[in-house]
Amino acid sequence: MNSSKSPGLAGFGILKNTTCHTEKKISVFFSIIFMTVGILSNSLAIVILMKAYQRFRQKSKASFLLLASGLVVTDLFGHLINGAIAVFVYASDKDWIRFNQSNILCSVFGICMVFFGLCPLFLGSVMAVERCIGVTKPIFHSTKMTSRHVKMMLTMVCLFAVLIALLPILRFRAYQIQASRTWCFYKTEHVEDWEDRFYLLLFSCLGFLALAISFLCNAVTGITLLRVKFKSQQRQGRSHHFEMIIQLLAIMCVSCICWSPFLVTMARIGISEGGSKETCETILFALRMATWNQILDPWVYILLRKAVLRNLYKITSGCCGVHVINLHMWELSSIKNSLKVAAISESPGSSKQKNLQPLSSMGQ
Repeated sequence: MNSSKSPGLAGFGILKNTTCHTEKKISVFFSIIFMTVGILSNSLAIVILMKAYQRFRQKSKASFLLLASGLVVTDLFGHLINGAIAVFVYASDKDWIRFNQSNILCSVFGICMVFFGLCPLFLGSVMAVERCIGVTKPIFHSTKMTSRHVKMMLTMVCLFAVLIALLPILRFRAYQIQASRTWCFYKTEHVEDWEDRFYLLLFSCLGFLALAISFLCNAVTGITLLRVKFKSQQRQGRSHHFEMIIQLLAIMCVSCICWSPFLVTMARIGISEGGSKETCETILFALRMATWNQILDPWVYILLRKAVLRNLYKITSGCCGVHVINLHMWELSSIKNSLKVAAISESPGSSKQKNLQPLSSMGQ
């Protein structure tokens, strides 16, 4: 019987001849620290985003805040669920045979690892697409990107990530206990079956595709904003765009740095013919790098805000005694005023009002 298709025995063979020896105290320490810091950071970011959404319900900002809130909530549950399972495994001395006879826990762990890995990457790319449309096609964005449509996009992204995570289960392929005996994922050791390779390559390709879409859309958005800045003298109504694009660029950089090692490692395992040459320590290091993405994401919204950056600029200029950069454009107007100006300029009735003003003055 093929062990990959027998749920009760899947992954137990790796427990006998494991080649990865991790220090239990250090590993438990890392798991607890990652989980605690991730939960606190994401909780703080959720509070900030919810307050911002209540204050600014304009369409140009609300859709971005909804997507950002979905990203942070996903990261929060990822730390909460995956971290709790990891701590339980360490507390049970990694004795999977004792508490995982039916392979249910490993299957749940593997599904959560795939879902909470791909979903933030998908949401990051959707946020980049949304900002690209908002900057390049503002009228279409203001009429079509309603809260209902954004919530539908969030639901579709989550359902697609769930489908990818459930694909091995639907194909009667159980998730495997990895060599470190601390987590479950696709089969990464002695990969010979084409289907096992397909899952690894699918995960890597989807991750790289999400990063590529984010890079392309952010590049288009940034170039468009710079062209508007240099060509137009009316710079009001654009400060909120610059704030969001800076946050998106930070998210993209963090995702690329944190996820690239893991995605590259899974792709190399998937395409290797003579068996996997990646060591357990390499895979575990790449996994911990990917975990940092869910910790750093919320700090993008905590730190990269206008108020925080303005204070940092004042502190820096006060310490250095010189004008490092010109933040006149950044401080031109508040987000509320800039959004009002943008809404008035984008409305079709604004041109009519401008034409009627000289006539009314003449009548007076």
